[in-house]
Amino acid sequence: MSTRQYDIVLWGATGHTGEWTAKHIARSYPTDIRWAIAGRSRSKLEAVVESCVKINPDRVQPSIEICNLDEVELADLARKTTVLISTVGPFCVYGEPTLKACAENGTHYLDITGEIPWVLSMTKKYEKVAKTTGAILISQSAVESLPSDLVAFAIVQRIHQELSTTTREIIFSVDDIKSTFSGGTLHSILEVIDNFSIAALRRMKKPFVHSPIPGPTAPSTQSVWTNLFGVRKHPDLGILTSYFGTTSDVPIVERSWGLIGNGKVYGSNFRFSEYARTRSVFCGLLVHFVMTFGAALLKLPLATSLMRKVIPPRGYGANEEQTKGHFAEYRAVGRPEADTSVRAHARVRYDGGLYEMSGLLVSQAALCLLKDDVTAKKLGGGFMTPATLGQPLIDRLGDLGFKIEVKMVGRD
Repeated sequence: MSTRQYDIVLWGATGHTGEWTAKHIARSYPTDIRWAIAGRSRSKLEAVVESCVKINPDRVQPSIEICNLDEVELADLARKTTVLISTVGPFCVYGEPTLKACAENGTHYLDITGEIPWVLSMTKKYEKVAKTTGAILISQSAVESLPSDLVAFAIVQRIHQELSTTTREIIFSVDDIKSTFSGGTLHSILEVIDNFSIAALRRMKKPFVHSPIPGPTAPSTQSVWTNLFGVRKHPDLGILTSYFGTTSDVPIVERSWGLIGNGKVYGSNFRFSEYARTRSVFCGLLVHFVMTFGAALLKLPLATSLMRKVIPPRGYGANEEQTKGHFAEYRAVGRPEADTSVRAHARVRYDGGLYEMSGLLVSQAALCLLKDDVTAKKLGGGFMTPATLGQPLIDRLGDLGFKIEVKMVGRD
């Protein structure tokens, strides 16, 4: 048993996603978990504690830790806990001191970022020290990029169980989403565009850029048409188009490929691609070109300045009443290495808003890291991925409404 004061600390509990995370912890964690919420404002933290008491008055309630964005204070906070969840973004602006404190003090760390350029830069800076201290660092453990990563892992496992072979390709589709964006998400997008060059952002599209080992040399299955216009017709998934989260999600799945069995579990020719389902080819073309030219436009200072004036402030987001009827649904198809018509179909749906879902995902990933015997622990310290939490995390999430279903189709 850990000698540290807390099992889990939630840093940033007064932010929009932080509040959802605190609610999930209060609602679903074992009642004896020793936990704390941390932030800069005592009055705001006390309000979060009050909401947690209302959810479950019979559990151990969170302690309050006052902490500023200061390296010394964050190091003290990290030394008090076994696992730290960070919801303080934009991460390319505020995230490094927290991650650094955890890496240097052997504290397991998870966050909700989707800022993949920042994650790659942190990996270069802190991978060695985390391996030395034994700190397990898992970024992108929420909407980005846990669904993609865990669904891919589930498909790989099912194909191996059913066919005793590896996986050649997975195509992941954001099938349908009804939700809104928080002010924090929109500000994070602008900060990434401001803080990283076009060259750095383009580098994120390089295959297996985040993998710990060299990636497969198998050619991409994307056609020239899809590369140019972003649209792809799939017999099982329908009409697909470019998705804004692809740049963040794909490198995480590819890192899982390299971490779990050094590429041998997923397969030596493994490829993963991600899209969003659309109603028609025309709509798909429109989405692709808006994304392409919109991203280029946002590199202009005038455009980002105007955006900051019209988007909601940080901390703004839909409340429980406003998220009624919100949901997210994902589907994916996996093709085995063997030449066969059999393939794996995966589906997962969550009824609730994206930020409510983020709170669920990151809080259960943290509990899994605290309690379960997972691949991440066997690999030692360093930058891991949600998939290195494996089946224990799939089971925990399935019990709470995020159930990944995989079935084999195409058999005679």
